[in-house]
Amino acid sequence: MNETATASSVRWGSGAARGVLAATILGSGMAMLDSTVVNIALPRIGAELDASVSGLQWTLDGYLIALASLILIAGALGDRFGRRKVFTVGVVWFGFASVLCGLAQTTEMLVGARVLQGVGGALLTPGSLAILQASFAREDRARAIGAWSGMSGLAAAAGPVIGGLVVQAWSWRLAFLINVPLAFLCVWLTRRYVPESCDALRGGRPDATSSALGALGLAGVTAALIEAPARGAADPIVVVSGVLGVGALAAFVVMQRRSHDPLVAPALFRDRTFVLSNGLTLVVYAGLGGVLTLLILQLQVSLDYTPTAAGLASLPITLLMLALSGRSGQLAQRIGPRPQLVVGPILIAGGMLLLLGVTPGSSYIGSVLPGVVVFGIGLVIVVAPVTSTVLAAAPDRYVGVASGVNNALARTGTLLAIAVLPAIAGLTGDAYTDPAAMTRGFQIAIVVCAVLAAGGGLMGLGVAGNVLAVPAERVPEPGEAVTVEDAPQPGECLHCPVDGPPTHVRPARV
Repeated sequence: MNETATASSVRWGSGAARGVLAATILGSGMAMLDSTVVNIALPRIGAELDASVSGLQWTLDGYLIALASLILIAGALGDRFGRRKVFTVGVVWFGFASVLCGLAQTTEMLVGARVLQGVGGALLTPGSLAILQASFAREDRARAIGAWSGMSGLAAAAGPVIGGLVVQAWSWRLAFLINVPLAFLCVWLTRRYVPESCDALRGGRPDATSSALGALGLAGVTAALIEAPARGAADPIVVVSGVLGVGALAAFVVMQRRSHDPLVAPALFRDRTFVLSNGLTLVVYAGLGGVLTLLILQLQVSLDYTPTAAGLASLPITLLMLALSGRSGQLAQRIGPRPQLVVGPILIAGGMLLLLGVTPGSSYIGSVLPGVVVFGIGLVIVVAPVTSTVLAAAPDRYVGVASGVNNALARTGTLLAIAVLPAIAGLTGDAYTDPAAMTRGFQIAIVVCAVLAAGGGLMGLGVAGNVLAVPAERVPEPGEAVTVEDAPQPGECLHCPVDGPPTHVRPARV
């Protein structure tokens, strides 16, 4: 480690600053790249492993279950045991799990490795921004966050190109194995340049029991939803999974209500704006995850796109987010979030409906591009404001938890959509390999996703119109010492990721 770099001492323009930025960009970029590549690789995975629709669903949802259920506690682990340490563990874990994914010989082996990969993703995802906040001097933090956000956006834009090329050039296995050298480089940079930091005043133990209940609940409900179409609703595996899942989620809620230091503070849900903005996040990202996954399948199965072409098809969404999401957050600060939270989801729904024309024989310019562009503009309009609204509706001491809840709900929306949509669309067994069946299912799923997105716009009507006008310098609660200005805000970020809202961290304690 560079001994001259200590917590809150890294200055912009120094060698240590470049090292810290490179490590955090590489870590977050690795997770972004993987999520893009796996979607592109699904047809090749299904063909080589003879996977059914449920096998492909589990390949995606196994990762998301672990990520969504552990992302809340992961930030707390970094605060307590050291952000650099937890981030490093996450990168190593992610790299090792990627090797297991690349060597998997059966669908079951791949799903198990993907669950492990999700654990690593949960450990490293919140760490990048937390490290930047803790490492850089106060006056350089906004600039560092902006640089990290912008470069992460470029990594996300390169994801479809890299993903399509590696899958097309050799095998879907390279889509996972490419993470290994990236992980080695990220660990080296982290150990050399990133100073260790933690919250010395943070007491108590991380609530591992609540996290385990959340993971069990999501896994049980997801298993019941995925397996019911093939096995039947009365199948013992489906019934037991559903009962265990619902029971675990109910126990999670009870534990949060009774705990003195809950993982998710129940007080947050007493605010109508907080509830509605998180509900909007859930349904919009459910539609987003469902459409992007099925669009890539539709393009490869029914329109004979190569993996590279299918990956590039949705690139305008990422480019629009990269170019405009920062300005969208700034606009919400001036006019209030409500107009954007209504208009954005409606535009997303309109873009989805335009994609109904993506059928065999249709052109990219005439059918894919218009829907993708309208979809992307709607996403730009809504993502930064909804994150700002969640943070503004939460008390300062819960801002880290609030952002974690918002990010976890976005992932949960995607995993539930992937679990439910294929059954609604009639895509079971190996139906996804038949162009006619794939097209019918894709069109049904598009309409369902559009309805979900439009429902998010209705929720936006209930959001308080001036929620972002609350002054940043709030009065701390008794006994609370918080430096509010240290908390990064969405308006400082140059780019919001496509797969989930920006992950923000707990304000630094004095």
